Amino acid sequence: MEGVKASELFARFSPASSAEEGRAFFQRRLALFTKTMFFAFVALLVFVNALYATYPETRPVHAYIVNYVAAGGLCFQVWFWSMANRTQVLDGRFLMGLDAASITAIAAALTLSGTLSDGRAANVYVSFMWMSYTVFARSLIVPSTARRTAVLSTVCIGPSVLASFAVEMEVPTEVLLLGTSMLSLVVVVLATIGSYVIYGLRAQVIEAAQLGQYTLLEKIGEGGMGAVYRARHAMLRRPTAIKLLRPELAGKDSLARFEREVQATSELTHPNTVAVFDYGRSPEGSFYYAMEFLDGVDLETLVATSGPQPWKRVVHILCQICGALEEAHSRGMVHRDIKPGNVLLCNRVGIRDMAKVVDFGLVREIASADRLTKADVVAGTPAYLSPEAVTDPHRVGPASDLYAVGAVGYFLLTGEVVFSGSTALEVCVHHVRTPPVPPSQRTDNDVPGGLEQLLLQCLAKEPDDRPRSARELRLALSRLGRANRWTERQAYDWWDEFDSQHGAELSRARPGAVGTVTIDMSNRTAELAGLLE
Repeated sequence: MEGVKASELFARFSPASSAEEGRAFFQRRLALFTKTMFFAFVALLVFVNALYATYPETRPVHAYIVNYVAAGGLCFQVWFWSMANRTQVLDGRFLMGLDAASITAIAAALTLSGTLSDGRAANVYVSFMWMSYTVFARSLIVPSTARRTAVLSTVCIGPSVLASFAVEMEVPTEVLLLGTSMLSLVVVVLATIGSYVIYGLRAQVIEAAQLGQYTLLEKIGEGGMGAVYRARHAMLRRPTAIKLLRPELAGKDSLARFEREVQATSELTHPNTVAVFDYGRSPEGSFYYAMEFLDGVDLETLVATSGPQPWKRVVHILCQICGALEEAHSRGMVHRDIKPGNVLLCNRVGIRDMAKVVDFGLVREIASADRLTKADVVAGTPAYLSPEAVTDPHRVGPASDLYAVGAVGYFLLTGEVVFSGSTALEVCVHHVRTPPVPPSQRTDNDVPGGLEQLLLQCLAKEPDDRPRSARELRLALSRLGRANRWTERQAYDWWDEFDSQHGAELSRARPGAVGTVTIDMSNRTAELAGLLE
């Protein structure tokens, strides 16, 4: 389309956005334009009829026909407005067609109004002026390339010029043609220049959307605390992801919690923990941090696309998660939101199936008095919450992370969560009261007895009955996989098949996956107690 793909065109309409966000922005602007034109022409119709009533000698012979045409045009505008005002994002081609149809309908209504005025030359010029206003309004409101604006403006204002020849006037035809053509040319040129400047500024805003030395390219994920963008460093060629605090959460407490996430993650250097490169504030005051761009697939998507995983691979993945937690726990930190969406399998040069633990947004220092996390609030993902996180949140510690590791391993082996329910509270109650079904009973795949026993130990209701540390769990898992380990050749073969079947749309970063919830237990204590009885 005009030398630019539609996806690229829409992406330029909204800074640091994807093509879908660009379409949504274009749709909102189109709704604003159709709404503006509707009320503008309602005002014009009311004014003109009031003028005719006050000065009857100015009324055209067929004024009622003009009113019918105007009413029909307004009906079309209502339809265009309702279509553009839908909650779902419409197809790009449909939006482009809606844009063209809207301004064309206005042009047709104005042209007919002018030609049906029975010799009233003033009405032709009024129609021409209002068409000019419409062209200018579109160039200001609706994002558009200069070429598209030039074409649509010419097509729409052309009939107004031709309509002037249908009215008897004392001006010579040559003079009339020259005058109307010149006026039309000025209108089209000015509208085109307006679109060129505005569209160009939008493209420049994308390049200028920089945080320090980082330029935002596209949104790749969104979590509870903020959105994640793929970014480019001005000097380095290292792939980077930027996490920005969501604007609506930019309060004092949220900012402190977001900053704590950065500081906690930046202290961790384990190869299985996402690396933080930099952090700071934008000129507008937004808090951000830069981390490594993870080219891989999260465990939730892994199971959704490939089903339950072989036990050897599960052991390989869990050992790496435990390695990341081992470092965090040794520094007095608890992740508190270990889940499939927060672990990504990545490709590195010479290394396949490298697990990366991300999103330390709920991390808490064990020994500190955490003023940012209330004792009566459960934070995390229901399917992976430990029993103590439900009944007594201030008892959450390293053993709670190990419970979540067991739940993740269970999910990888069976393709199902340990407990499910119709509500988050029901799932929480199962974690507290219900013994888990052994994973071997929920899958046809091979599950060694030693691995099953280890996962069930992680899922013990009491923290003291679980492995004593992430290191102990990692060593136990390593012993299981020593004789039957997940080989490098198996990893390479799997990734080659995965890439050929699913392509780049699934093999991309998803840091900060959505799914974390916060439950205010101060208002649910009675209900929880009733369910536990």
